[in-house]
Amino acid sequence: MCRDDNPTHGPTLTRREALAGAGMVAAAGAVGVTLLADPAPVWANPVRPVADDLDVYVIVTDGMRPDELNPAQAPTLHRWASEGTRFTDASSVMIAETLPNHAAMVTGVLPARNGVPANAIWDHAIGDERTLDRPDDLRAATVLDRIRTEAGLTTASVLSKDYLHGLFGGRASVQWAPFPLVPVTDHSLDWFTVEALKQTITDHAPRMTFVNLGDMDRFGHMDLSGTSLRLARNQAVYNSDHKLWDLEQFVRSTGRWERSVLIVLADHGMDWSEPLRLISAAGAIDADPALRGRVGIAQNGGADTFAHLGPAGEREATLARLREVVGALPGVNRLYDPAELDLGERGGDLVATCHPGWRFSDPTPFSNPIPGNHGHEVTLGIPFFIAGGHRIVRRGQVVDRPVRTLDVAPTVARLFGLDHSGMDGRPALEAFHL
Repeated sequence: MCRDDNPTHGPTLTRREALAGAGMVAAAGAVGVTLLADPAPVWANPVRPVADDLDVYVIVTDGMRPDELNPAQAPTLHRWASEGTRFTDASSVMIAETLPNHAAMVTGVLPARNGVPANAIWDHAIGDERTLDRPDDLRAATVLDRIRTEAGLTTASVLSKDYLHGLFGGRASVQWAPFPLVPVTDHSLDWFTVEALKQTITDHAPRMTFVNLGDMDRFGHMDLSGTSLRLARNQAVYNSDHKLWDLEQFVRSTGRWERSVLIVLADHGMDWSEPLRLISAAGAIDADPALRGRVGIAQNGGADTFAHLGPAGEREATLARLREVVGALPGVNRLYDPAELDLGERGGDLVATCHPGWRFSDPTPFSNPIPGNHGHEVTLGIPFFIAGGHRIVRRGQVVDRPVRTLDVAPTVARLFGLDHSGMDGRPALEAFHL
């Protein structure tokens, strides 16, 4: 079903509010697709001719770990990877969160250039932290809009998370507004997401589709057995995999499998902490006279970013003291200058990451009660493979060179004949007969 307007979902909850109470079941509802009203009026010629029989799907299994790509937990994904080209050394960009890595996937440039360094930043304009969920937060062109405007082809986004839909608003020819949303997690279950994807394919036949499946991430965050059993997490992995099997049957039954190239990866991994292994930097900062009132904090689960709020002349002294105070907190792993991570101005003035098995909880020790977190170094590793039925996909191949989420956009651009020389990533050409 197509409709002209996005559904109204009510007030947007913060990350801490959304994830702290996660686990409520969504009510059944209709699957909708939104068609943008203003297609590009002028189409340029692509650098190379685009094959008429090519449909590309970028499928993000949100939060999946490399060790979960196995035949017991994910038989469909494991089979796809075995039948295609699997990259064994794949990683996220820092900060290893959802928004910066989805932005990297479709822009091919680092956060300093696309404007999305983390899920949450300290926004000096409002004097508080906020989520980067607005269309104008993304400051670089994406393959979603470039394929639409430069190659004259239909693109689609089918993204399960409300803040992803917000960030990528207006980029694709066809967008699905995630619905129904699970109360307090602000995401649509993978069952609804895959059904919406099938409907989008049926109604609009997009040539490039960007898909996010959020269940692995959302159920992983709340899994209290995550440090050992991972009961909810394992079930979510299996259920999501089964919906992808259903998608494959649909694509095959409609004669589209031989047209398909599947670029499948995660945006980050997942780590679990015990209840008392938390770091609350705000308390230590407030207790220090040299720092009190001079530092803003944006919490991202496995990482905190800190922004200097005092006079410019005091910046160096404040940051030097901040390094001493935060670096001494139990559970802190590393401190970074944001420039080391290519985060740009929105990345703040200092980044702290936690040790495996720890989490940040700011501004209070009760702000982040969820055991599953990411953003820190141990969650950088991801599964990454290229499969599908198209004749250009190489079969049964394993590639050991490093790849990152950044490499998705130049790979897609190469397939559609678009210039990618200005991107920070590089195309994964090993996966294709080109």
